[in-house]
Amino acid sequence: MQNQRPPEDGPAFRLGQGEVRFGASRPGPLGRLLGAIIWAGLLVVAFMFSLVFFAIVVAVGLLVWAYLWWNTRELRKQMRDRPPGGSAQPPGGQVIEGEVIRDQQDGPPP
Repeated sequence: MQNQRPPEDGPAFRLGQGEVRFGASRPGPLGRLLGAIIWAGLLVVAFMFSLVFFAIVVAVGLLVWAYLWWNTRELRKQMRDRPPGGSAQPPGGQVIEGEVIRDQQDGPPP
């Protein structure tokens, strides 16, 4: 019986006494450690970019808020100075407040 190995990924070529394989193969412990370090580095870089993106969004939001606040300051001052409830009393006039109750009749008013 021959000593057979399970087939590995990629084509195999014979060079002299040895065999050279091209393609993916299972990584050893050092390759796994290197892969884990690379993935951890990529996660850190992605987190840093997300923080930069968040900082830019917050800065733009603050600029928009400051722009609106600055441009509406005159309107806010006018709203503070005017009393709520409509326009001011007309100059030289007298305001009489009251209610009128009128019964509706079929004919024209007298």
